[in-house]
Amino acid sequence: MRLGVLDVGSNTVHLLVVDAHHGAHPWPAYSEKSVLRLAERIGKDGKLSDDGADALVDAVASARKAAADNDAEEMLAFATSAVRDATNSTKVLARVREETGVDLKVLAGHDEARMTFLAVRRWFGWSAGRLLVLDIGGGSLEIAAGIDELPEVALSLPLGAGRLTRERFSADPPPAAEVEQVQQYAEQQLKNVDLRGWDRVTATSKTFRTLARLAGAAPSAAGFRAPRSLSLTGLHQVFGFIRHMSSAALGEMDGVGGARAHQLLAGAVVAEATMRRLGVAAVDICPWALREGVILQRLDALATQ
Repeated sequence: MRLGVLDVGSNTVHLLVVDAHHGAHPWPAYSEKSVLRLAERIGKDGKLSDDGADALVDAVASARKAAADNDAEEMLAFATSAVRDATNSTKVLARVREETGVDLKVLAGHDEARMTFLAVRRWFGWSAGRLLVLDIGGGSLEIAAGIDELPEVALSLPLGAGRLTRERFSADPPPAAEVEQVQQYAEQQLKNVDLRGWDRVTATSKTFRTLARLAGAAPSAAGFRAPRSLSLTGLHQVFGFIRHMSSAALGEMDGVGGARAHQLLAGAVVAEATMRRLGVAAVDICPWALREGVILQRLDALATQ
């Protein structure tokens, strides 16, 4: 069957249309993105701004039309931390439903971690043993670990790259004192996370992929099946030079998207703090993440009906 998945994240609204059935690899048929930066449109009162809500409605309406134009039989639509954190999310979601006909489901952070873990498990298979999965989003950091298809531990922490950039950096690039404060904050948030005994450590998300590319991993032109990894040593070296670069200069580097360049430094801080806290020397980059997890969960449910 042909499924559409609409992911309303902190930075982008991403539609992915895939051909898939239970037990098979989901094959992408169509993809489109709108860069909305919803997290940056949340005011001091905690509300998503009117212009942010307008942009979201327009993006969802466009995605619904594109899904229909590409013969999607069903569309799975979900929102993550930006909408989840907005104090007026109920009102915004009702407006989206009324004006577009799309019922956006807000995912809890632990559900993000759980479904991302499912995707990573299916990608690497049972031979990966006990998995540890790290995912840095715009609004939160998800950590999941376990030996089965569903994790034994699924955590979500307020350590998203966009959130930290917006709330804790005052300049571009930020002064050293602010970077150090974010490092300390990340360490504080992670102090009670104590996971050991994994066989393979993996990471998903644009942030980790970009950091890996800057550390020398294969470019996107090599294909999504090309093995990629990021070592703590390589990450430390990347952090050492990007902390002194403006987002404009960083956005011109190979492998760095201009829309996310401004939050890459915060992402690097979180990645390094997490790997150090968990004693991780290197992570393998997984091309599947939350969207694929949502697809796989839906296909599993259909197979049992």
